[in-house]
Amino acid sequence: MEHRRKAAVRGQFYPDNCTKLKIYFRKFTAMIGPKTRAKPVFKVSPRAIIVPHAGYIYSGFTANTAYTILANSAAKRVIVIGPSHHYYFKGISGSYFESYESPCGDIPIDTAYLIDLAKKFKIKFVPEAHQKEHSTEVQMPFVQHYLPRAEVVELIYGDFSSKSLAQIIRTLLRDPDNVVVISTDLSHYYDKEKAYTLDRNCMKGIASLNVKKLEQGCEACGITGIKGVIRAAKSLGLRSELVDYRTSADYSGDDSKVVGYTSAVIY
Repeated sequence: MEHRRKAAVRGQFYPDNCTKLKIYFRKFTAMIGPKTRAKPVFKVSPRAIIVPHAGYIYSGFTANTAYTILANSAAKRVIVIGPSHHYYFKGISGSYFESYESPCGDIPIDTAYLIDLAKKFKIKFVPEAHQKEHSTEVQMPFVQHYLPRAEVVELIYGDFSSKSLAQIIRTLLRDPDNVVVISTDLSHYYDKEKAYTLDRNCMKGIASLNVKKLEQGCEACGITGIKGVIRAAKSLGLRSELVDYRTSADYSGDDSKVVGYTSAVIY
């Protein structure tokens, strides 16, 4: 087993420097504002969150809003689940490393827990899936900042059914020591109006824990993860609430080709 899951996109998607990273988190948190913070959802202790995975300048605020709520949790283990963008494979792959590289120091991986989980489910190790994957990596500095004592497990899925993923997530959520992070962006490269029409289908499905609504035009790149956590949450009697939505145009000013981002908490 390799010692460390190396960070592939530090310095690109997020700062390569711990001090700069913390400045981002402070700025994002200050931007939330007292009116939003007064909402009851900011008091809950989530079992799972859904967050985007673009560069922090684009989607960091949206992700941070959910992570500030995740900080209410006393979870000992965070399982970060995302889609494979760079390597096609069938199934789901786990991070069989000892630690996860991060600008603020390596994060311990709970390999023993992963090995135990892999005995129950067919979780293999596909090294190529972990080498460049940003969907899971960009979450790790947030996890480290908001749950500094937690260990992590990274799961990357390729061609994998949402029903199979739901079985894994259900098992994860039955353990009170666990929280789950589902990584996904929404629609890609439509004009802002079209993007919102498509993204609204995703958000309706997430908010109502309704897979059928996701099948009415949601174009999330991590739709398997969304469906998986929705199926699991519904079967466990959990609730869901959206906490932010925006597009890349909020930063770039370009409305003609946008990427949509949302975050939600499941509790």
